[in-house]
Amino acid sequence: MKYINKKTKILLIILISIIAIVVGYYAYKNEKESQNFIEEQNLEIQENEIEKTNEEIKKIIVHISGAVQNECIVELEENSRIADAIEKAGGFKENAYTKDINLAYKLEDGMKIYIPTIEEKENEKTDVTTESGIENINTKNNDTNINENKKANSKININTATKEELDTLPGIGPSTAEKIINYRKENGKFKSIEEIKDVSGIGDSKYENIKDMIEI
Repeated sequence: MKYINKKTKILLIILISIIAIVVGYYAYKNEKESQNFIEEQNLEIQENEIEKTNEEIKKIIVHISGAVQNECIVELEENSRIADAIEKAGGFKENAYTKDINLAYKLEDGMKIYIPTIEEKENEKTDVTTESGIENINTKNNDTNINENKKANSKININTATKEELDTLPGIGPSTAEKIINYRKENGKFKSIEEIKDVSGIGDSKYENIKDMIEI
């Protein structure tokens, strides 16, 4: 009887040991699987956050030329300003005319920025002075020309106008008219009348004077 009890006891110990090993194994396996699941979930969350961040930071591409150190196409974050594009282009050249430039102007994808030189601005003033003299002579001596310039509701199509037609716009002299035509040749037709401000020599004030007289 004692022998049977001893044998039974040994068997029970072995059985309990096996059960303990099995339970321990599955407990470890479940814990490892849970840990792996948590790590996978965290990794997925991180990837989603990175993807979301990349989607939120959209990019725009603009073309900057003129009196900057490097005329180039630059990639910027959405809602960037003209100042950011100029910085990407290496900054202004020494002869850049910066007085009329709004550095805080918000950029859009596909825009072209032209920084004029001081010399170009001086030539523009010469054009305006010459035109003012011609207008004064016409006002005193030629009523017919005045009437022709006041055709009812007539607008000039900046995509098709000749140099002579562009020259009739206030503040647009022969050289600026030539620049408008050259801009069309290099960049294609204007997409909007406001795009004419990308032409060297046409700033905000001049645009305000002609915007009601032009069309595309």
